[in-house]
Amino acid sequence: MSEAYGKSQSAIIDTMQNGGKILDCGCNDGKMYQRLATRTNTRPQDYYGLEWNEGLVTCCNDNGINAKKHDLNKPLPFPTGMFQCVVALSVLEHLLFSCRFMQETYRVLDDKGTLILLTPNISTLFTIVQLILGKMPSSGPHPDSLVLLSSLQKIKVSKSVHIPDVETDNPLHRHLIIFSFRVLKLYLKMIGFTDVRGYGFGNCPFPIFMQRMMEEIVPCHCRQLVLIARK
Repeated sequence: MSEAYGKSQSAIIDTMQNGGKILDCGCNDGKMYQRLATRTNTRPQDYYGLEWNEGLVTCCNDNGINAKKHDLNKPLPFPTGMFQCVVALSVLEHLLFSCRFMQETYRVLDDKGTLILLTPNISTLFTIVQLILGKMPSSGPHPDSLVLLSSLQKIKVSKSVHIPDVETDNPLHRHLIIFSFRVLKLYLKMIGFTDVRGYGFGNCPFPIFMQRMMEEIVPCHCRQLVLIARK
């Protein structure tokens, strides 16, 4: 586990141990709660989740987690100041209205609440190389990706070939908006967070033994970002 990812887990655990309410945006089937609950004394009723997949929501509820089906592009269905911690791991890049979402997380946090984000970084060294080679810089499937190009080629060959739509309303893997390290940090401060700390992990142009060192030196160019912001 990278040090950056470890910091996000520690921040969540701190809230759980102190008896605070946590909102997990994009909670999937609740595995993160199940994993962290073994290390804390948190009650399931203090852990809330939002997930667009109804089957995963049912799975969470069966395990005692307060999960709701919800589109995170819309306002969060909770009162102002309800939570001590909001978590969104690998969520931001899938949203059409990611800035609105971050404003909503600020609203539902209490005065000393913490927001924890994990998201890809567009300003990577890998992205720079892609641009030089004339490729679309993307950390995931994109409307201009090889997935779409391959689909179009198959359609030209045979009209009878069934090609799944890569632009569905609820894309599972497509990344829509990717922030850079500096811009995301600045935006969180603009909407009111007073203490914003950024970390990075994954620095692919370097050998494995150099990864940890490069993550410390140039977090703004790592492939994944961890932002821990406090009100």
